[in-house]
Amino acid sequence: MFVKSCGLFLLLVLQPVAKCAVGQTTAPNANDRLARDLLAELININTTHDHGSTTPAAQAMARRLVAAGFPDSDVQIVGPADSRNQNLVARYRGTGKRRPILLLAHLDVVEALPSDWSVDPFTLLERDGYFYGRGTSDIKDMAALFVAALIRLKQEKFVPDRDVILALTAGEESGGDYNGVQWLLANRRGLIDGVYCINGDAGDPLERNRIPFARNVEASEKVYHDFQLVVTSPGGHSSLPTPDNAIYRLAAALQRLGSYAFPVMLNDITRAYLDRAAATMPPATAGDMHLAARGDSAAQARLSASSPFFNAQLRTTCVATRLEGGHANNALPQTARAVVNCRMLPGHDPDSVLAALGRVVADSAVMVTPLDTARPSPPSPLVPEVLDPVTRISAQLWPGVPVIPNMETGATDGLYLRNAGMPVYGVSGVFLEADDIRAHGKDERIGVIEYSAGGEFTYRLVRSLGGRH
Repeated sequence: MFVKSCGLFLLLVLQPVAKCAVGQTTAPNANDRLARDLLAELININTTHDHGSTTPAAQAMARRLVAAGFPDSDVQIVGPADSRNQNLVARYRGTGKRRPILLLAHLDVVEALPSDWSVDPFTLLERDGYFYGRGTSDIKDMAALFVAALIRLKQEKFVPDRDVILALTAGEESGGDYNGVQWLLANRRGLIDGVYCINGDAGDPLERNRIPFARNVEASEKVYHDFQLVVTSPGGHSSLPTPDNAIYRLAAALQRLGSYAFPVMLNDITRAYLDRAAATMPPATAGDMHLAARGDSAAQARLSASSPFFNAQLRTTCVATRLEGGHANNALPQTARAVVNCRMLPGHDPDSVLAALGRVVADSAVMVTPLDTARPSPPSPLVPEVLDPVTRISAQLWPGVPVIPNMETGATDGLYLRNAGMPVYGVSGVFLEADDIRAHGKDERIGVIEYSAGGEFTYRLVRSLGGRH
């Protein structure tokens, strides 16, 4: 069992009274060594879309599971025959008393240019109390910890009362030739069909200065939707400018859009987040969070103005992300185009968002059209079967740190599972520094002691959800 050398933590976010020295840790035991070896093996395999492949990573984890005693028939490498990015699906057999559960993590990572990093992104490096490498936090850490938990349970001859399925997939980072979860649902759903999913790619627990303060459980996520704004005009010679300039009209429309805020729309998940996360905030913010959860518009306005995160929790957001126009330096523009990326609340109808954009743009010359098909997914119910063990185990390892349901403002593969009828709960085991999130960025890293504690948490959670026999 992992033991933090500083002992118990108190939940004091801005003024913590207990603090571990950076890098301070206990000597690794056998479980720690296994988890570290698995992480190193995964980090050292380049699984980017353009220069790597997930198949060697899937094969490496398959070999580990088979060596631990999993039958070959329960460890499968699957995916389209013409893809170099395959998925691993493994099944830990139980008694079948209850329906299976699914553990999910993706193996692919975003690109990392070695010239941009101060270390080799594709070689795990331990330095100053951190593990560095592409994918350490997104999310090869959880892929490794899920594998480590299953191997540890197999060594203990643990017999769950349900099958525990592990899926390590390709294509989540939107750079692949296909998405692994979508492919599995369409082609091999029986391999991954569970009563619910624990998704390691969401629900990141957070800390400040190595002091944990929030144990998040993601139960909902926003909906990704792109729109295009286009203005056209006859153009002409730049020496004869006219008032009807495509760039100016588009710029004016974007200015109006930038000043617009969608109305606040709360749901069960965001209300629960506001109420429970208030305990981690200064008194004034906490008071506004409680009031906002109960519909106080003034408090909602103050929270929205205080941070982009609160604003994104309370409403649908749309923001211009790309802009182009004109065709020559000495010609009036014939076309001006912008892309507006929206992150819609789960209950927000895409057609109503399109209509709202049209009203805000307020110019018939600006054509607003969708660039993709929005795929809203329903929030997952906050069931005791998941929340109770997360709360109990968190209290054992991090006393006083609250468990907080939250809504993901980005996007995960949980979208496809929820839309297929499977509830999804984002539960990562590794605490991340709230003010130093490096996923997709330079010198991505996680704490060594945080990774060890995450391994113990993940093992206990999988054991608890599997049932005791």
